[in-house]
Amino acid sequence: MKIVMLDAHAANPGDVSWAPFEEIAPCEIYPRTPVAKTVARCAGAPVVITNKAPISRAIIEALPELRYIGVIATGFNIVDAAAAKEHGVIVTNVPGYSTPAVAQHVFALMLELTNHAGAFSQGARGGRWQNCPDFCYWDQPIFELAGRTLGVIGFGEIGTAVARIALAFGMRVLAAKRHWTNPPPAGVEAADAETIFREADIVSLHCPLTDATQHLVNSRTLGLMKKSALLINTGRGPLIDEPALAAALNAGTIAGAAVDVLSIEPPASGNPLLTANNCLATPHVAWASHEARQRLIAACAANVKAFLAGNPVNVVNP
Repeated sequence: MKIVMLDAHAANPGDVSWAPFEEIAPCEIYPRTPVAKTVARCAGAPVVITNKAPISRAIIEALPELRYIGVIATGFNIVDAAAAKEHGVIVTNVPGYSTPAVAQHVFALMLELTNHAGAFSQGARGGRWQNCPDFCYWDQPIFELAGRTLGVIGFGEIGTAVARIALAFGMRVLAAKRHWTNPPPAGVEAADAETIFREADIVSLHCPLTDATQHLVNSRTLGLMKKSALLINTGRGPLIDEPALAAALNAGTIAGAAVDVLSIEPPASGNPLLTANNCLATPHVAWASHEARQRLIAACAANVKAFLAGNPVNVVNP
């Protein structure tokens, strides 16, 4: 038996060990795999690991020995899970591995929007401070998180972690969730998305991408927000109508935004958020702490072991 990894570089560019997989079976590890080479590389392998390399129905049907696809990520839309099920192929993912990393990144973005540490440092290193007639300067408004209202849309593991940090900052927290099976934790107020858009000083998106949430942020919902409000998206790019957000930022409808995800990644040329006023963009790195990637690799290998033992876990196409 062999394990084929189609696009290993993003999860592990070389700073984390592949030992959890290598202890299971011989591994063929490819940094990246073009679609045209997927079938040839996977031929004869019962176990294939992918992050963002697509595995379509046609690819599945061309691999009669394939029995298992492990997605080394939480999102699994790059695999035709229905086709896999039809052909007796189990598909698994890795939920929950990046919660601390993403929650931390949300506040890194939030604090850059409110404190501008990076921008001020760049100015100081460029000579602005040396040439200042006073002992200090600021050319962007600075405001405190304490007493502000954070709206969390999507209250799963990550949304809950973000809320805990916000409470430690002294923020009021509103949270929207599709179904509340239990009351929200102490200090968190349940609210619908409309209320959050109207009342929150900062809105942070953590909901899954569905037909109902695609373009949740659009010209109408942006129009509900305060002119001083900020928007943060570390969830999925298509939660936002990007031209609408860019227009709102450029018109001053809201004060700022920060995104770690875009609708097309890497971004298409001319994506309006990359040039919009007061919009921070990071290249889908919220999940990518060293610790999170260690957990990811260990958990994905554990999924493979469970499958080989006849007790598959984290199956997304039961």
